[in-house]
Order: sequence, then structure tokens, then C-alpha cells
Amino acid sequence: MSQPFTPRTSQAAEPPTQAIAPMPPEEAAAQLAEFIAQNPRLMVLTGAGVSTDSGIPDYRDEDGAWKRKQPVQHQDFMGSLDTRRRYWGRSLIGWPVIRHSKPNPAHHHLAELERRESTELLVTQNVDRLHQRAGSQRVVDLHGRADQIRCMACDYRCDRQLVHDQCFDLNPDFRKYRATVAPDGDADLEVDFSRFRIFDCPRCGGILKPDVVFFGDNVPSARVQTALDALRASDGLLVVGSSLMVYSGFRFCRYAREWGKPIATLNLGRTRADGMTDLKLHARIGETLSAALAQL
Repeated sequence: MSQPFTPRTSQAAEPPTQAIAPMPPEEAAAQLAEFIAQNPRLMVLTGAGVSTDSGIPDYRDEDGAWKRKQPVQHQDFMGSLDTRRRYWGRSLIGWPVIRHSKPNPAHHHLAELERRESTELLVTQNVDRLHQRAGSQRVVDLHGRADQIRCMACDYRCDRQLVHDQCFDLNPDFRKYRATVAPDGDADLEVDFSRFRIFDCPRCGGILKPDVVFFGDNVPSARVQTALDALRASDGLLVVGSSLMVYSGFRFCRYAREWGKPIATLNLGRTRADGMTDLKLHARIGETLSAALAQL
């Protein structure tokens, strides 16, 4: 059964800003190890901060503000040919970064927590599948997976690289472009996309879309229910690398609070749940997880 957890220092309860240095990993790890020991079966919720050390950019700064324009909206993608041209043209540059990324120590440490039977379920807001590649098996991809494509008309599915290969064949001039990579396979490329030729569904000619939840779309209810069932069965909630500014992740903190489950956050910066956590750790993720595992 879960037990109440009281942070040892008042500093851990203060909302961090860019002016506050991260906690020393050993100090943060001691508190995290105690939280895990007192709540030995956790639901873990992860966000973009877990994958930044794998070279995948995140969306927000330490204050939770957008670093860049918001990503493509679902309705814009579905309703605008120009939006789809721009999306696929930019993805030819951005997607390889995700495709070639590798799990970093944080992914492996969270997989080790599962092997030690300390996690009920890992729910990730990331679409890069790095948790699975690191060895985690009980994973819900809350926002889907970027490596798969589906047809929005007939539900045809294929590997994403197939679509990119076809787009390069249709638009060979795009091989010359370079740009700064942005989150989720996007890139800061600004060129004329009006002649970009899109590869449509080979079965029905419908719109092909990455099998991810774009902004403005809804997370499938079955995924949410699986996560809620795991949260109800767990001793507490551990949030790693997420500002929780998006409601699809923040909702689990609200349910945890309602159900009396203790909450811990490990993140470089403030989170939307700062006012409801039992333990707030403003600390580097990989080093803290490593030290915590050593102390358990």
C-alpha cells in the first residue's frame, strides 16, 4: 500500500525557474529512491525530456513555454493540401533524426525499474519508441508511434520510411535541403512547397498520416482507460521529463490526486502539476535515475 511522502527539503517544493540550478543528482536520487521504496509499484509517465539526450528536441523551455511554433494541427493536416505538402516536405529532413536516434541512459534506467517489478505500467507521451528499444515491455504509447503510417480512409498501414522513400522519388530536388531539426520529425525548412508531390495511399488514394495524435486530435479512449486502470492499481505516479502542459498527460495527475495516489515529478523545470505533487525534483534525469537505482 502507498504511504504518505514528505519531501526532506523545502527547496524541492519550490517551483523551479531558469534561475534555479538543478538539484545535485545524489540529493535528488536519495529522495526519489525513498519515494520508490515507499510506493514500490508505480505508474510512470514520461515526456520529451526523457529523449532530449538521444538528440530529439523538445517543445518547451524550463518554464513550460513554447520554444517554437506549435506543431501541425490535426484539422489543418486533414483539411489542407498545402499543410500536408509542407508537413511531408519538412519531414524528409526531420524524420531521420528520430529514425536513427538511440535510447539514452534514462530509457535504460526506466527499463531496469520495470525489470525490478517497480512499475505497473509506463505511459509515454513520446512517439519515438525508444522505451521499447531500451527493453521496456509494459508500455502505452499515449500519442501513438511516429514510425508507422496509416491511411485515414481505409486504414492501410505501412512503415514510415516507405512513404519517405516514395516522397524522395517524387521530389528528388528535396534531397539537397538542410535545416534545423524540430520535435516529432519536423524541421525549420522554409521553401516553396507548392509543387511538392505527396505520396497518397496506394490502396485507395486516401490521405496518409503518421499514426500519432496530432494537436487538436483526441487520444484513443482505449489507451487512456488502460493507463487509468494501471494508475488505479499502482501505489503512486512518477512523472519523468514532462512539463505536463498538455492535458492528455496532466489528466493522470488529476486522477492520482483524486484517488489519493502520491505523485513525484522528475523534470528540469516547472510542471503544470507543481501545486499537487508530493515530491518535486528539479534535476537531471539520467543521472538521478542512475543514482536512485544504485540506492534501492
